[in-house]
Amino acid sequence: MGGRSVTCRRYRKRRAGDYRRAVPPVVAAVCRSFGEPLELESLELRGAGPGEVRVRVAACAVCHSDLSYLEGVWDGALPAVYGHEAAGAVEEVGPGVVGVAPGDHVVVTLVRSCGRCSFCASGRPALCERRDSLQLSRSSPLRSADGGPVEQGLRTAAFAEQVLVHESQVVPIPLDVPLESAALIGCGVLTGVGAVLHTAQVEPGATVGVIGTGGVGLNAVQGAAIAGAREIVAVDVVAAKLDVARGFGATNVVDPSGTDVAEAVAELTGGRGLDAVIVTAGSAAAVEQALTLVATGGSVVLVGMPGGATASIDPEDIAERGLRVLGSKVGSARPHLDVPALVALYRSGRLKLDELVSGRFPLARIEEALALARGGTAVRSVVVL
Repeated sequence: MGGRSVTCRRYRKRRAGDYRRAVPPVVAAVCRSFGEPLELESLELRGAGPGEVRVRVAACAVCHSDLSYLEGVWDGALPAVYGHEAAGAVEEVGPGVVGVAPGDHVVVTLVRSCGRCSFCASGRPALCERRDSLQLSRSSPLRSADGGPVEQGLRTAAFAEQVLVHESQVVPIPLDVPLESAALIGCGVLTGVGAVLHTAQVEPGATVGVIGTGGVGLNAVQGAAIAGAREIVAVDVVAAKLDVARGFGATNVVDPSGTDVAEAVAELTGGRGLDAVIVTAGSAAAVEQALTLVATGGSVVLVGMPGGATASIDPEDIAERGLRVLGSKVGSARPHLDVPALVALYRSGRLKLDELVSGRFPLARIEEALALARGGTAVRSVVVL
């Protein structure tokens, strides 16, 4: 028994040494100060350990969450590499990884999960209660040239040539799906479509409103169309975004800067209100407005995060009208089930991905991609590597 124990300890030590080796340096866009331009640096990235996958990034879209972190709205440790809506090809898999192999094309998500806790077992991996116990959550795989730690922003750090993520964060896709388009599935599509199909559970013939028609909002619009909603009302103050929303399935559009949204919805629904209102705008006012638009017995789904702001609500009204106010983290997604389903919808022509890409930029021009996203008119800027 004693000899057997020594053998096991030596085996673990040997494996640990393997995965702590560095792969060739990778170029990444590093945030060293909130609100300042990113710096392109060569970083050290360790090899894949047990349950981990190293991916060569082909494309990473810019999500509003990245902007919030880069601007310090949600704080966080620095230096850091952000970017989390990505796709690429597997370079290396660690011990115990099944389901993907080097050369496979994959969508990368920020949903890191243990697969065994009560949330994971009940199909809610985005709420995993044990993800912080995983090796990657305890220690970033990135180091600067001088050996200092670099934070793996949003558990992904995909504004880089390569990423090292947990196996739960990658889902294989067919080789014929363009990686620039597939990258969008990793967050924006999962979140927007999932908020409608999973969180709100919209049924055919329902009436749906979407407040905020950026990248996530447009996916909520097309999610409502996929669900078979009878009326889909898109609300935004940017006219250009409303025009795009029509192309994604909106049957009606409303600009609150020139129209009373509640009156417009009442007229459309005969005074009844909407069965579900999806709030993707990061605004407390949008949350409050949603509660004036929803029908008795309907659902308000909160997707956008206002960054510390609080909304005023009337608990009596919510109780009296039997409303459901629901939070939707990454669209209540189950990536290993939802990504293949979304890819199938894309290949059949029912899900728009290519049309979401409003600009492509090399990593060296990432500041242009970020500026376009901050401007509010871009659907999704994509960094192509």
